[in-house]
Amino acid sequence: MLEVSGVATGYLGENVISGIDFTVGGGEVVAIIGSNGAGKTTLFRAVCGLLRPTAGTVRFEGEPIHGWPTHRISRAGLAFVPAERHLFAYMSVKENLALGAYPRRPRPVDLDLVVELFPRLGERFAQRAGTMSGGEQQMLAVGRALMSRPRLLMLDEPTTGLAPNLADAAYRALATLRQSGLTLLVAEQQVPLVLRLADRGYVLENGRIQMEGSAKELEQDPDVRRAYLGVT
Repeated sequence: MLEVSGVATGYLGENVISGIDFTVGGGEVVAIIGSNGAGKTTLFRAVCGLLRPTAGTVRFEGEPIHGWPTHRISRAGLAFVPAERHLFAYMSVKENLALGAYPRRPRPVDLDLVVELFPRLGERFAQRAGTMSGGEQQMLAVGRALMSRPRLLMLDEPTTGLAPNLADAAYRALATLRQSGLTLLVAEQQVPLVLRLADRGYVLENGRIQMEGSAKELEQDPDVRRAYLGVT
């Protein structure tokens, strides 16, 4: 579904990531793991069109999209949930969800699916997004992305700012999405959580892919265990 080949990009003329190659198959959950500053956010911005690659290609369902504007990539079926969430703080929960469907009108069936996944949102339709807790805002950010009916959902650090119990809850929701057949690409520092969910993963360090394998292989790799799982 997604093929990234030789991608490099960065800021102010300096590449943050270089020579990035990875793939995501339809129905898979793929993890991009790495420490803070490894280049995960820059990579996701390049995939979804917020940064233009200085080298390499990005293909979505066989179509080269690395020259497309972000709104066109979104309409093609690729949705991105940034770590900062970027909600409209003074708008209500329901208004934020409705904007996720833009430029289409929000469908009641899509709202029903979001509320089924996150019942708390259905209880808070009239509440301003900026007054919600961190966990509730994360639910809303994911729900808003789902309103666009994506075929691939990208999540950058979905546990940012969440207490451990809320991080676990977030990953239970992602597991439900996986069971529905949605393809997921997740960048994460909370490696144990994401490897329990993922089929495969890539380790990103200093702007380059240093390792790849199945979730089980990465979980058992001595370097990954020492660097990310706290196991010697």
